[in-house]
Amino acid sequence: MARLLGEYERHLVSERDLTPHTVRAYVADIAGLLEHAARLGGTDAGQLDLRTLRSWLAKQQTLGRSRTTLARRATAARVFTAWLTRTGRLPADVGASLGSPKAHSQLPAVLRADEARDLITRATELADDGSATGLRDVAMLELLYATGIRVGELVGLDVDDLDHDRSVLRVLGKGRKERTVPFGRPAARALQFWLRQGRPQLLRAGSGPALFLGARGGRIDQRAVRTLVHRRIAEVPGAPDIGPHGLRHSAATHLLEGGADLRSVQELLGHASLATTQRYTHVTTDRLRRAYRQAHPRA
Repeated sequence: MARLLGEYERHLVSERDLTPHTVRAYVADIAGLLEHAARLGGTDAGQLDLRTLRSWLAKQQTLGRSRTTLARRATAARVFTAWLTRTGRLPADVGASLGSPKAHSQLPAVLRADEARDLITRATELADDGSATGLRDVAMLELLYATGIRVGELVGLDVDDLDHDRSVLRVLGKGRKERTVPFGRPAARALQFWLRQGRPQLLRAGSGPALFLGARGGRIDQRAVRTLVHRRIAEVPGAPDIGPHGLRHSAATHLLEGGADLRSVQELLGHASLATTQRYTHVTTDRLRRAYRQAHPRA
C-alpha cells in the first residue's frame, strides 16, 4: 500500500500538476480510505467497491467532518479510482458513481472599502522609518488587495513577473495556469519603493529572483505573509479578523460593487469556473437594494 500511495503521489504531481498542499491532502485522504478498506477485510486496492467508498464517507460523517471536508474526500476517492482503473489495478471505475454532499458556499468576512484603505494606511505609517521589512509589507498588502491573488501566488512571484510599463503582473496559478493581472498606481508606487530601497537591503547571495524576501534574504513564506495580514488587520478598528484569502475576497467583492462584470473578475482571480466567482454576487445585494429603492416608483 505504501508503494501504491507513492506511485499515486507521483501521478498527482507529475501528471495532474496539483499544488503541494492539494497533493498532501489527497494522499492523506486515500491513506485513510485504504485503512478503512483494510478494516473491512480488503487487502488490495483492486478490491475497492462502491459500498466501501460509501462506508468510508459515512464513517467520516459520524466523526463530525464538515460537508466541505466530505466533498473533498469524495473527490479524492473519485480521482484515485479513476487512476486505478486507468493503470489496470481496478477492473471498473467504481468511484464514478460516488456522490458527495454539496459543500457549503460560505465566504469569509470581507473588509469594507474604508477598512481596506485604513489597513494599508496603517502599514504605510509604520514603514515611514524606511525599514526594508516595512516597505516590503506595504508592497505585499497593496498587491494582495489590488490584484486579489492568492498568498501562494504572491510568494511565488519573481522580479521578472512584474511589467512596470504596463502595470501588470504575470501570475502562475493553480494547475500551473498562467494569467496576467493588472494593478493600480498605489501598488505600483509601493513596489517601486520596495525594489529600489527595501529589497537591496535584504538581498543576499542566495536570494535568487524572488520578488519578496524574508528577513534572512530567502523567498518569503506563506506563514509570514499570513502573520503580517492578521497583525495589521488587528490594528484597524472594527475590521474582521481575516487573512490573505480574506483580502482576495474583499478585492473581488469591491470589484463587483464597482461595476466589474463577472467574467472579468473570474479572469482576474483565475477561477476555472464562473460558478466560483458568482459566490461573490450575494455580497453586493445591499447595493442592488439601494439602487432599487432609489429607482423604482413602488419601492
